[in-house]
Amino acid sequence: MKEQILVNITPQETRVATVEDGVVQDIHIERASQRGLVGNIYLGVVKRVLPGMQSAFIEIGLERAAFLHIADVIEQRQHPNDELRIERLVHEGQPILVQVIKDPIGTKGARLSTQISIAGRFLVFLPQETHIGISQRIENNEERDRLRSRLESLLAQDHLGYIIRTSADHATDQELLADIDYLNLIWADIRQKSQTLPPKSLLFQDLSLQLRTLRDMVNTETQEVLVDSRENVAKMRDFAQSFVADVFPRVQHYSGERPLFELYGVEAEIERALARRVNLKFGGYLIIDQTEAMATIDVNTGGFVGHRSFDDTIFKTNLEATHVIARQLRLRNLGGIIIVDFIDMDNEAHKHAVLEELQKALSRDRTKVTVSNFTSLGLVEITRKRTRESLAHVLCEPCPTCQGRGQIRTAETVCHEILREILREERQFKAREYRILASQNVIDMFLDEESASLAQLVDFIGKPIYLQVETAYTQEQFDVVLM
Repeated sequence: MKEQILVNITPQETRVATVEDGVVQDIHIERASQRGLVGNIYLGVVKRVLPGMQSAFIEIGLERAAFLHIADVIEQRQHPNDELRIERLVHEGQPILVQVIKDPIGTKGARLSTQISIAGRFLVFLPQETHIGISQRIENNEERDRLRSRLESLLAQDHLGYIIRTSADHATDQELLADIDYLNLIWADIRQKSQTLPPKSLLFQDLSLQLRTLRDMVNTETQEVLVDSRENVAKMRDFAQSFVADVFPRVQHYSGERPLFELYGVEAEIERALARRVNLKFGGYLIIDQTEAMATIDVNTGGFVGHRSFDDTIFKTNLEATHVIARQLRLRNLGGIIIVDFIDMDNEAHKHAVLEELQKALSRDRTKVTVSNFTSLGLVEITRKRTRESLAHVLCEPCPTCQGRGQIRTAETVCHEILREILREERQFKAREYRILASQNVIDMFLDEESASLAQLVDFIGKPIYLQVETAYTQEQFDVVLM
């Protein structure tokens, strides 16, 4: 498999795309004005403690107070069997060291943890812990034991906690020791700042997207990292040379005339990832809807008729959909609860095969994903860890016409609202005449299908009603002017 990472950098934003065998697999966007907060460490102040919810609101200098739940307090994590209470661990006005684990999403503030973790190239440092953990992606028990023993021998008398990342499998002892030194320096700087800076101060900010890409996304399958900014290529190479030396020769400057993302079809893929409908190769399609609480994916056969039986057509459509669903989750960065409505299958073997294929397709996701079995209604529930806004939330905003509903009232419905409004106004104010200001579609409806209704109202109130087109009005906007 040929994997490339494309980095498009402008003063306004940084965009990173992963391309495997010519197909875009995921997209990350970080804007200068909206840089993500995940990983940032703050000296917060407890604003309010909520014993009933076993949580607290923490001021960290953002527009909205951040949220800390008892499950994310270090003492609770270290003693999961003890029934600790949030009100015994924190109190209002208390300074507290916290780290952002989820960005603010929608109307929700950032989510915090008092368990500090600092990511390096091969290790994640847990300065408040004393154990060594292993990435869940390393499944071989012998390999897990070997890596743990190896790190323990390097740490000697250091009893602080670490998590071994998958990339550590190919790291030399010198590289692991360099990672340990780097992480200890960062932690020492954080501790020093926490003692000298005022509350609500930012003590540590994670790397920018282009540098996190080198640290977290480049693996043994990555052939090259193409960057379209000469200045940033130099910065990324400097970082690579110091912290990820094996990545250094793969960081290349792209100097072609065609924009990098256009050349590799990323721009078109972003456009498709914002659409509600996703077409499948053989005629079927998906309908993807996103709400604040969850996302739903509906699988349809569309124009695919197959060559054997109807059951075979359904099975093949569902199988094809599993790979497209997995890719769309990554492209759109959909998180939280995702409900997939596959086409109903009566054959249990077909259900098992579809579920197995879905789990296989999702196994390539860098984000933690869990999949449930089919429910009695034929639905599959996927949970995908959500730490940042989805692609649609980053690039789009609610439609000013429909306010995010995805629908607008028909011209006929608006006409009826206007007629009722004139009746209300007549009973209250007794005007000499009325003027309706509305969109072209609504005025056309009054002149055609609703002309009889308008004439009846004129006869009923005994007052003239005039029509005026307002080109700036949306279909739902109107004004009734009393003369």
